[in-house]
Amino acid sequence: MRFENAIEAMREDIVRTTQELIGFKSVESEAAPGAPFGKEIRECLDRTLEICGEMGFETKNLDGYAGHAEYGSGDETVGILVHLDVVPAGSDWSVDPYGGEVKDGKLFGRGAIDDKGPAVAAMYALKAVKEAGEAFNKKVKIIFGCDEETGRWDCMKHYFKHESMPSCGFTPDGDFPIINSEMGIIILNMQKSFTKAEPTCCGGIKIMHVKGGNRPNMVPDYCECLLEMNKDFKDRIEKTVSYYNDKKLFKLTTEFGESQCIIKSYGISAHGSTPAKGINAVSQMIKFLCSLPLCVNEQTAFLNFIDVSIGQELNGISFGIHMQDEVSGELIFNLGVFELDQDKANVGINIRYPVTNTKEAVYAGIYKKVEGTGINIVEGPEKAPLYVPADNFLIKKLQKVYHEVTGLEPRLISIGGGTYARAIKNAVAFGPLFPGRPELMHQKDEFIDVDDLMKCAKIYAEAIYELIK
Repeated sequence: MRFENAIEAMREDIVRTTQELIGFKSVESEAAPGAPFGKEIRECLDRTLEICGEMGFETKNLDGYAGHAEYGSGDETVGILVHLDVVPAGSDWSVDPYGGEVKDGKLFGRGAIDDKGPAVAAMYALKAVKEAGEAFNKKVKIIFGCDEETGRWDCMKHYFKHESMPSCGFTPDGDFPIINSEMGIIILNMQKSFTKAEPTCCGGIKIMHVKGGNRPNMVPDYCECLLEMNKDFKDRIEKTVSYYNDKKLFKLTTEFGESQCIIKSYGISAHGSTPAKGINAVSQMIKFLCSLPLCVNEQTAFLNFIDVSIGQELNGISFGIHMQDEVSGELIFNLGVFELDQDKANVGINIRYPVTNTKEAVYAGIYKKVEGTGINIVEGPEKAPLYVPADNFLIKKLQKVYHEVTGLEPRLISIGGGTYARAIKNAVAFGPLFPGRPELMHQKDEFIDVDDLMKCAKIYAEAIYELIK
């Protein structure tokens, strides 16, 4: 390999830079002047571009929305698209999610593998090719986005209003070997207003509020509910909680007051594109509540609708939108956010649909399902499917690189996730997750193996070399 020794010589710098970027809590927050996605994200972008400038690259900051580091010359541009924003840390980490701790050869932290570690690998890969004195017949731009995790991608929209589109490229924000197929993505909210001021209780348990989840594209790992009830229902609640816990179906806890009870549901977070790898704390809570003698009112009717129509299913069958194809498989349905109180309810849903289908077909099924329920559908961000054929020139070059560096078969794969590969033409997701490694994006104790981080940098250096010729 041309750049192996050069990358190995940068090992300490690569680890240190990744740790530094992990230290920024770059979760979307309140906008500020020059910081459309929040102060921490802007600071992370500024520091990243500063490091790139020290490496000898030309840098540009696009009003805090995005930025790039550029090297080379020519009429064509190779784009490497990465993102610096991260999802919220969630709970139950064994280490500081923003500490960048290295333990047992693993670098821990929110963003370690999604997507700060891979961004750093790309930066040092370009540095290695530059310092080797290779002839650049094309420009290379590492484009740093700041709004990937929300699904809106306002960063890319703003960036490409002012900068030209690369002719080809890749994003180190998925799996190895090569992701040439990405399912369509829909994010929506189901909203319901409760019009009756006084519920018909019939002596049942009254729900004051339920809240769980951080983002539609995350499996919620926690949900909390406040119930109002008389003491006669304490035994029923305790027995129901014990039933689910003893059978290891759910993980629930209770805190009783004189006339109230707090129920807590614990799950396991996962990426919204792979909900089967998590445990949905909201779905657990709804199933539990629907097994209690609740007040008969609009809240209860809404909960029952969600339980029957969604429940713990991950493929949309009961919602009437199940579909699949040979390229990308079965539709993926994730209930990511849930809020309900005395006045209203909101459910945040993330759907991944097969590449040969359309969003119109999905929404047709959704609107049919909620017809007559009084539920309002608020359509949110969406991404059309991505499919790059196996005979595309980019695929051939990346397959060659992957095989040369790893010795492994450079097979093509399909995912439910959505990457920046959709933002430009002739682009695919290329790593950083190697086959057989645990997928910890959006989960607690996210990490990247340091040796894998180094291997990524070597692969990306070879890919840059092949694409600039």
